[in-house]
Amino acid sequence: MNGVIAAGDKQTAEAGARILGEGGNAVDAAVAAAFVSFISEIGMVHLGGSGMGHIFDPRTHTSVVYDFFSNMPGLGIELDKSKLDFSRVTVDFGGTTQDFHIGRGSVAVPGNILGLCQMAADHGRLPLAQLLAPAIELARAGHALPEYQAHTCQILAPLYTHTEGMRQIFAKADNGRIIQAGERLYIPHLAETLEALAEHGPSYARTGALAEALVADQATHGGLVTAADLAAYEVATHEPIRLPYRDYEILLPRPSSTGGVLTAFTLKLLSSFDVGKWAHGSADHLQLLAEAMSATTRARRHWELALLAMPVKEAVRGFLDEEFVGNFAAEAALALWKGRPSQSFDEGHKKPNTSHLSVIDGEGMAVSLTTTAGESAGYVVPGTGYIPNNMLGEDDLHPHGFHASPAGPRIHTMMCPVVVLKDGRIKLVVGSGGSIRIRSAILQVMSNFLDFNMPLDEAVAASRVHLEKQIMQCEGGYDPQSVDELEGLGYQVNRWQGRSLYFGGAHSVAVQEDGQLTAVGDSRRGGAIAVSH
Repeated sequence: MNGVIAAGDKQTAEAGARILGEGGNAVDAAVAAAFVSFISEIGMVHLGGSGMGHIFDPRTHTSVVYDFFSNMPGLGIELDKSKLDFSRVTVDFGGTTQDFHIGRGSVAVPGNILGLCQMAADHGRLPLAQLLAPAIELARAGHALPEYQAHTCQILAPLYTHTEGMRQIFAKADNGRIIQAGERLYIPHLAETLEALAEHGPSYARTGALAEALVADQATHGGLVTAADLAAYEVATHEPIRLPYRDYEILLPRPSSTGGVLTAFTLKLLSSFDVGKWAHGSADHLQLLAEAMSATTRARRHWELALLAMPVKEAVRGFLDEEFVGNFAAEAALALWKGRPSQSFDEGHKKPNTSHLSVIDGEGMAVSLTTTAGESAGYVVPGTGYIPNNMLGEDDLHPHGFHASPAGPRIHTMMCPVVVLKDGRIKLVVGSGGSIRIRSAILQVMSNFLDFNMPLDEAVAASRVHLEKQIMQCEGGYDPQSVDELEGLGYQVNRWQGRSLYFGGAHSVAVQEDGQLTAVGDSRRGGAIAVSH
């Protein structure tokens, strides 16, 4: 089948295009590409993580979100924090350091395998074994690590050399140095694990040998994931938030995607302004973005309180109420009129690893798919090649403290796979990695494409901003005079010299006005595209 795919690595994108060429649809391509990404993008994502997929089906004009993010573990056992394998490591990002928590006690209930298999079973055309074939081949042969992924592994060296199993994958035995670009990365036993998954299906990860190995290792070495956790885990599906925006309809995920709700709020606020009247990158445009981001950060407190007080559907409806959003839009308009910043509040400062891919096939089916493993738990389940997540070690996901939430509930995430329609037909598929910067990356790509009518490559490549800790982070490429003017209005500004993975990786696909499909991989995060004819 014809189609295009944008992803975080060449091997990932080519796997999706291969499956399209073999007769698969967009869902088949996305699932196959995701399994390959757990090898080709190993600096960013792992098999033992979780994710969220968003599917648009043109035959029925329906959209469905598959939520396979992580649950809190520990069903059927008593929590004894003194026995947890839960340790802190410090990572140097250059210019700043950051602490992460890893070990068996950092592992949340994984969802990647179950979610991807469910998407394929519900909406794909090809058998699971065929979808797993590209990943099995890559796992068996090994992978010459590309520069971007090697750089990420080097940054995360304290995690990727934490245990002997990880050192066998990521470090060279002769001197212990971390793997370099172009060197062959090989994960022992992973090919056999994927082959068993192809033979037995998702039950292999729920009750089969892989599940047994994970649970046994957790029980022996201070973890919380139990057989009851895996048996109780469900892939959730829901209809997206449908938000009118200009001449378009934007479809965003509901919780557990906090990112979807907050992005919907920001877009609804922006719809009060004629964004395209300002020159892109001008001081006025930058101030509007700063105020929109600041307003969303202030509103987030209300969202979190609403979640505690009412059911999710009611919380979403109230948070996106015209009057509620209008109050924040009025504050932003006043700040623009006065030429000075609104009061701002902080969000957490985190850099969990996440990857995204987008697919459109020749029949108009579209998939936006985001996966993550945090930074990994720093170990490999023996004999499997399976690297678990460290979602319990991300303090931005656990504002009330580590291991404070009860076992069972879904952890909330900033993942936000988005689909944009025009006249009921697919127009744009976008998402990003980057924790709280997922929202700002997606927002700016969509606004560039929809408000400023930029071609997709320009919309993705354009310099970005992000408001964090009351500082406007300005990526390299903006007119220095515009940034000077913004600073002159009273905004704290940090000028970046170039482009950075800090600002996300919005791998995107779109349908052009002439009906042609186009794809753009975001170079900030190793972006690549592939086309099937």
